Amino acid sequence: MQGSTERLSVTGPYSGYSLHGPDGIQVVLPEQGLVLGRATLLSPTAVWALSGSVADALMHERTLRVCLDAGGTAIGPLVGEARWSDAGGRGTALGIQLVGVSPEQGRQILSLLDDAVLRGSAEPEASPLPVQEEVSGGERIESILTAIAAMSNKGVLRRPGRTVRVVLERLDAEAGLLHWRCSEPGAEWGEPPYELEVTGYNSAYRMRLAGPVAGGERLVTRLPERLWRVRHRWHRRVPAPPGLRARFDHPLWKELGRRERELVDLSFSGLALRGGSDDLVFPGLFLPLEVETADGESIYLSGEVRHVSSARGDGQRVFGLAVRPMTERDAVEWTRLVSRSLCPSTRTSEELLEPLWELYGASGYFALVGRHSEHFSELRRSFIDLGRRAAQLPQLFCQTVWPSERGVEASLSSLKPYRYAWMLHQLGRRPGRPDNVPHVPGQILRDTYLRTLEHSQGDPAFRWMFCYAESTVPWMYRTHLRFAQRMQDGGQSLVMPLRMMDVECGEPSGQPREDLDIGPASIGEKYLLAGQIARTRPACYVEALDFTRDRLELWGVSRLWQEAGLERERRILVARRQGVPLAALVLELGHPGTSLIRLLDAARLFPLSRDGRSAYVALLDEARRWFALRGRSSFVYLCEDGGEYAKAARLHDDPEAQPCLWIISASLVPEFLEHIHEQSIGASQRSTSHHA
Repeated sequence: MQGSTERLSVTGPYSGYSLHGPDGIQVVLPEQGLVLGRATLLSPTAVWALSGSVADALMHERTLRVCLDAGGTAIGPLVGEARWSDAGGRGTALGIQLVGVSPEQGRQILSLLDDAVLRGSAEPEASPLPVQEEVSGGERIESILTAIAAMSNKGVLRRPGRTVRVVLERLDAEAGLLHWRCSEPGAEWGEPPYELEVTGYNSAYRMRLAGPVAGGERLVTRLPERLWRVRHRWHRRVPAPPGLRARFDHPLWKELGRRERELVDLSFSGLALRGGSDDLVFPGLFLPLEVETADGESIYLSGEVRHVSSARGDGQRVFGLAVRPMTERDAVEWTRLVSRSLCPSTRTSEELLEPLWELYGASGYFALVGRHSEHFSELRRSFIDLGRRAAQLPQLFCQTVWPSERGVEASLSSLKPYRYAWMLHQLGRRPGRPDNVPHVPGQILRDTYLRTLEHSQGDPAFRWMFCYAESTVPWMYRTHLRFAQRMQDGGQSLVMPLRMMDVECGEPSGQPREDLDIGPASIGEKYLLAGQIARTRPACYVEALDFTRDRLELWGVSRLWQEAGLERERRILVARRQGVPLAALVLELGHPGTSLIRLLDAARLFPLSRDGRSAYVALLDEARRWFALRGRSSFVYLCEDGGEYAKAARLHDDPEAQPCLWIISASLVPEFLEHIHEQSIGASQRSTSHHA
């Protein structure tokens, strides 16, 4: 039993390869004189077989002797324990945990499975199928192909029995033509119709083109009427830095010795190793890894093998693994390593905080808070202090910068203020273009977005991305708002206009409170508030901003901030008249320096009765006292109604501004990054002062 427990710790019950077809591997129990049935799933640690009605009886056996019969090739006997069984009936399957399999027996099983993979009768159990989606509409297709042409991304032309490498050189939008170049000397285009596949940010786009407008060395075709998109990965993978290696001990067979293998590629959640058949690695195997960086630092990862490529002529294979850091320290180092690899032109800001502060001045941020200029020195101190600490807290912060000889060219920040949501903010771009930097259209903004959003994708709890976007800024309108508006029908995005009003703690309204009683919300009043928000706000608003009943107090994420020594809290106050709740005030506090325009020091108001708004002015005065007691001189009121009480409450906002609350589901982030790629082409020639 001890050996069985050890095996269970290194794989799950569904490791290995699923097997298909009538002529497969039979599972035989020689001691019982039974052919259990055809194997449906097999690895060196477990085998599943269609066992019919005998499954229940075998579940009571302490140990079983198992032989695998593959039409003349026999492996065994192997020792196993009946561990799993699905629902009864004729199609009942029995799962047997294999115990004490030797390296030689493991090699035989994997060799058998290799042959089945080559015959097309086996496939890795862990490999997900790509998602396909049809894209139609001339404007959308033109936008996708324009971005691909500008990036000179590779593609293939598929012909019977082979593929030919091609490049989409140019899209002539006026004539509706695509200009292709063959990147293989001597290759021929062949006869139409042509099936081509070109790569975008993290998708491959397939198209079928009826025939050429012109041929020769280059092919000119008309724009397709539709594309088919294949989503490859949730996280983008890129080639690993040269010389990066990982070490591991095989968890089943220590006698194989410590292995050291080269990293092929990596992402926040995965990597690939170049190994060989003698490594005896298979899908579903849990593989602890030690990755050594160029600085000699070790990063420890917990990995699960998800895919094993077929052996090449030289016996080499590529192992694809899903990985996660083992400790918080490993998480910090892994995030740094992957971020540098994904976007080598970008950095985190801890060593560039002074140039970053200058960038925000050049981008116009200080004009947004001009009436608070007397607090600049305090704001700068807290900004620099938090910037240094944030570098060690990747679970809460990401500050991306694009450095050059001029200082910092662009920056975008994100932070995690709610349990499942990350907030984008403080997008800044220096006017002009730096010298001695290759001119690739939109590269600076594109790289900055990529690094920031891909950081959020590394959070297993990531479900929502949001920001407060100024809709009058062309970049924010084209990229954020138009994308979310396009997706709004599915309930996975939101664009909600609001007013962002400055409130000075030292400027009370002067209005009498009269007969109002204001105090902390009771449990019943909190439930009443949660119900009111659920009825009057979209579901994505409720989920992203932690307004569900179980998350209304913000305890979960507040604890994460407080454990890091940072301020984060939510307080709910209610105004009552003769004991009847009229309106609720939701107050949120963030650590100084998290936002230049104090987005985490914020207040919201919600009516709890028909006369609720009559209490708003008094509640905002109460908010002034609450923030002042916590050392704040001002805060932001996020006004989600008309704000007709603004003058009486002495609130201030820019009459020309048109901010919006922007929310998208995490599942849309890969497509949003694709959209950023498309829209950033030529963005460097446009206005680049963006506030979010």
